[in-house]
Amino acid sequence: MSDSETVQRASQRKKIIRRHTDLEVYQMAFDTAMKVFELSKSFPVEERYSLTDQIRRSSRSVCSNLAEAWRKRRYGAAFISKLSDSEGEAAETQVWLQFATKCGYIAPESARELYRACDDIIGKLVTMSTNPKQWTLQ
Repeated sequence: MSDSETVQRASQRKKIIRRHTDLEVYQMAFDTAMKVFELSKSFPVEERYSLTDQIRRSSRSVCSNLAEAWRKRRYGAAFISKLSDSEGEAAETQVWLQFATKCGYIAPESARELYRACDDIIGKLVTMSTNPKQWTLQ
């Protein structure tokens, strides 16, 4: 773990986290989902019920699964399971970003930025999953 990650973790622990919206990873996921939403507004109409819906759904599901994980933190296995679901949705969003880029709907630079944001989110989710005692109420 790098020094910056250690400082960031210590800072996160010092903040009182009362609800899922206080989690840094939730805030990152929400911001990413909103950026995906804004970019997807320009997708062609024929993609409305496929790519547009899929990328919006998966990006938003990262947040909703995090909220569920937070409420299930009394049970370690349920908490980890929902974090895993959230991680999977972030990875799915990356796949849709690749398709949107290849189809020419998103500029490669914008897609790279969002892809990296998803990588950062996934990293934080993995850290939470591998250190659940820090987060659970058991």
